[in-house]
Amino acid sequence: MRFPSFLAVLVAVSLGSIAPLRADPAIQHRFLVCDYSGKQVCIVGRDGGVEWRVETKAAPNECWLLPNGNVLFTELRGVREVNMAKETVWEYKAPVGVEVHSAQPLPDGNVLVLECGTKRIVEVNRAGEIVKEVPLFPKPGIGAHGQFRSARKLASGNYVVSFLSEGKVAEVDPSGQVVREQKVPGQPHEIVPLKNGNWLVTCGDGHRVMEFTPQGGVAWELAENDLPGNPLRWVAGAQRLPNGNTLLCNWLGHGHIGKNPHIYEVTPDKQLVWSVADHALFKAVSQVQLLDDDVVAPPWDVQR
Repeated sequence: MRFPSFLAVLVAVSLGSIAPLRADPAIQHRFLVCDYSGKQVCIVGRDGGVEWRVETKAAPNECWLLPNGNVLFTELRGVREVNMAKETVWEYKAPVGVEVHSAQPLPDGNVLVLECGTKRIVEVNRAGEIVKEVPLFPKPGIGAHGQFRSARKLASGNYVVSFLSEGKVAEVDPSGQVVREQKVPGQPHEIVPLKNGNWLVTCGDGHRVMEFTPQGGVAWELAENDLPGNPLRWVAGAQRLPNGNTLLCNWLGHGHIGKNPHIYEVTPDKQLVWSVADHALFKAVSQVQLLDDDVVAPPWDVQR
């Protein structure tokens, strides 16, 4: 796949336009997406049409397709599971004043929920009961909105967490004690534990995504202007695909709504192969999951 020619980029800029919807017209994807600012969760077909859509109570930041065909998503004050008939079949409501930006379906059927305000990770069963609680220890004085953005449970029983306002990501044990820490530029939004042992971290207003080795080295990085004509704004959700490509959400809040693509797919050698810039449908996309037949998998097997 090639970038657009230099002349084409100049013409696009002069006309005030943005990158094409897809960098390679031959590549099309079916995907699930959270529109944080549009307060909606959608399944979009390979033709770009909406197959399924549900309005959310508040800003959704994370979404998952479950093995039963339902969709699980956060909506600021809790987590909901909705079926294809748009019926709520499960819900967790966080305590008053708490913000929920991250949830992860677990293999045992429970749901991991990251709570900002109570400063904890909880695992909730299908009866809505908290069966496990992990305390977290952000620096004093950080309000609920600035504490965390994502969390994932590891096979070891530990957890990885992005400490938004502290510019770091960390692995913590079940008591909440930090066992590994990595400083990053900007405010880290998502941390993805990869199968190779590295961490893929989106750096929010650091305008980049970085892959770190366990020793803290940078194995791969995509910077703000590495994709000509496609700048990285607030980098939010990410997914490492089986073919080695990386899917990124270019969240367009903070003054960029309507101005840039929402989603990029990038190869390991930083070639742009697919993008989405449907501003009629989306405002600011925070999370995406590919649903192609050769990609879709149970949530605990998705590198996201």
